[in-house]
Amino acid sequence: MTEPAKQPNWWDAFPAPRHTAALIPRDIVLSSIASPDLLLIDVRRTDFEGGSIKGSLNLPAHSFYLNRAVLYDLCKRAGVKQVAFYCGASNGRGPRCSGWFADYLAEKGDTIMQSLTLAGGIKGWVKGGENYIENMDAYEAKYWAQFN
Repeated sequence: MTEPAKQPNWWDAFPAPRHTAALIPRDIVLSSIASPDLLLIDVRRTDFEGGSIKGSLNLPAHSFYLNRAVLYDLCKRAGVKQVAFYCGASNGRGPRCSGWFADYLAEKGDTIMQSLTLAGGIKGWVKGGENYIENMDAYEAKYWAQFN
């Protein structure tokens, strides 16, 4: 009996990131949430439920690699210094996208802008408590109850 062919993952279409972006703790993000220097990127797609961190952009991971240059150009024009990526727990898509963006920054020779990964992702953000939840758009308590 032959085993079925393994389905490729979406990320197999793109090179593995060469860089590992540093983690940024949620308390630092919370204190900088209104800063024009920081841009948050939510890379969730089908699990983009329960809300998102205020001010974050949703750029799904499966299409991010092809849009790195556009994001970079927009950030340069806006004077953004830090771009922090997150997904559910920031242990898969978030670090992959922040790595790709760090690769792009290195290719451009940009030593000013930083690519970061939000430690703990959105799940860690919600677990941070009320101060963090108050800084979410479309927060749905019922959705997050499944993770307690």
